[in-house]
Amino acid sequence: MESLEGIADADAVLGRPFPLPDVPLPLTRWVEVRRTGPGAEVEWNLDDTRPGRPGRLALYAAPADRGAAPDQLAPDAERTRTPQGWIVARDPLPAAQDSLRPVLQVTWEHDGLALRLTAQGPWELAAVLRIVGSLAR
Repeated sequence: MESLEGIADADAVLGRPFPLPDVPLPLTRWVEVRRTGPGAEVEWNLDDTRPGRPGRLALYAAPADRGAAPDQLAPDAERTRTPQGWIVARDPLPAAQDSLRPVLQVTWEHDGLALRLTAQGPWELAAVLRIVGSLAR
């Protein structure tokens, strides 16, 4: 992975604006932007200093003609498909710190992009799917 200066660099990697959530996110401590394979990833490292707060949200996007978004979870992670066709994967990540477990990963394609949203920590599925829905408009 190559660190990028900011979201404008992620735009350049995609050759179009990087999709960003259109819903409020939890308080962010810092953001990292990286080139990852054929795409880019924006990672929001959240303020997890209070108990029960989620630790991270990461959005990967790449041109869909270069393949699906890479799956980051173990093959035995629980996977389901939503009515919208989004694939939701869950993994307890027992070795991770409390604020980074469990993990929810949603993968889908939209508007010519292969997308993956990874939410680490005590996220409610409905909140994660609201974020995905804001990206799939």
